[in-house]
Amino acid sequence: MTYAIIGFGNIGQALARAFARSGIDVSVATTRDPESFASAAAAIGPGVTPKRLADAVKADIIFLAVRFESHPDVAKALPTWQGKTIVDVTNAYGVPPDELGGQPSSEFVAQAFSGARLVKGFNHLIAATLEQDPAVHGGRRVVFLASDDDAAAAEIAALAENLGFSPIKLGGLSEGGLLVQARGNGWGPLIFKDLVKFDG
Repeated sequence: MTYAIIGFGNIGQALARAFARSGIDVSVATTRDPESFASAAAAIGPGVTPKRLADAVKADIIFLAVRFESHPDVAKALPTWQGKTIVDVTNAYGVPPDELGGQPSSEFVAQAFSGARLVKGFNHLIAATLEQDPAVHGGRRVVFLASDDDAAAAEIAALAENLGFSPIKLGGLSEGGLLVQARGNGWGPLIFKDLVKFDG
């Protein structure tokens, strides 16, 4: 299984640190030349490889960590996303709900990535928290996941565990997705919740 993070701002770098901490190789890309952020990637770890967008999207699992407004530009990188799993880390804060046709933001994003299996996740933690070791106070930091594809949700839940998090599946995008999405100028009730699950 191969992994890529599209977007290398604060959230993208926080995700890259999670991969590096767990010793899992990951590609990182933006719409810019990879040389422009190669030093930042190298500072995170040797397993974080800067690539061109066209090469990064060859990965099996792709974390979409760009600004919400930029997701259509990323979607143009492939004619079809069949066989790919997209983890939607975006937040559509400030986007009027009518621009999304009344849909949850991830359902709107899914339409742009034709053929992909989409999982909403990792978007409810601010970058400063997401980049920290998720093992805290004898427990593990929670990540919420929502998807209309149960197999994709299970796949990302397993990855989240490998990254040290405790995944909680919330159901489909129209139910669980609403709990972890920005809507207009408001936030879903589970966004920015720094929850820790204690095992045993």
